[in-house]
Amino acid sequence: MVAEKIWDDVKKIRLQAPLVHNITNYVVMNSTANALLAIGAAPVMAHSREEVEEMVGLASALVLNIGTLSSSWIEAMLIAGRAAKSRGIPTILDPVGAGATSLRTNAAHKILKEVRPVIIRGNGSEIYALARAEGVTRGVDSTMGAEGAQEAARELSVERTCTVSVSGETDIIIRDKHTIKIRNGHPMMARVTGLGCTASALTGAFAAVNPDPLEAAAHAMALLGIAGEIAAQNADGPGSLQQNLLDVLYTIDKNQIDDHLQCESNVS
Repeated sequence: MVAEKIWDDVKKIRLQAPLVHNITNYVVMNSTANALLAIGAAPVMAHSREEVEEMVGLASALVLNIGTLSSSWIEAMLIAGRAAKSRGIPTILDPVGAGATSLRTNAAHKILKEVRPVIIRGNGSEIYALARAEGVTRGVDSTMGAEGAQEAARELSVERTCTVSVSGETDIIIRDKHTIKIRNGHPMMARVTGLGCTASALTGAFAAVNPDPLEAAAHAMALLGIAGEIAAQNADGPGSLQQNLLDVLYTIDKNQIDDHLQCESNVS
């Protein structure tokens, strides 16, 4: 993975303004919509069962985020996901809090089975919970780093034939035998709610313009990590970091990506 390829995707997003359909949680709707707008994509947050199938028909990617679930939302996610699958539109699943309650874990597994997302993006605990029944999270927070969930992520990738993106101090993106590790980001980012969900939304934007799910997932995580580093340089705390992050997503250029990118990839 090189800065040039990330920058190519950023330019495509800014040029094409792909519509990213998000069925996401109440906590992050505003934040993720603003992040998508800042990078150049067009967000829509539509979760009514009566319109999601029609909305998917207009979209270039679908992001399913189970952060604030209800029975009607689960049904809407399944309707939208099936429509996306039938139309060849990439679906990204963010299994927020999987492993914390049976509702979340069962909903995530049902989506995996019926929708078959091309990318699963979550923290270490969430990914571990999906791959292995004994995984447990603390609410929506991770109790396991990405490195600890790496083998579980690989198992999940093979089982579900998809790319798995695990966020942490080091982000790890896996598809079958391919592994990409990204060491960008800033500790203060963990103090801003919804940045994991933002990563999933941005992954949707990249998947909309890049047909390779492994590249799309890695490029999204690298860009968010780099933007977080740059935003933190002039931030006094989490509030200003969040504001600065949107500005960096809007203004970031190839030179900044090239200067900050820290990644490694291998095939085992």
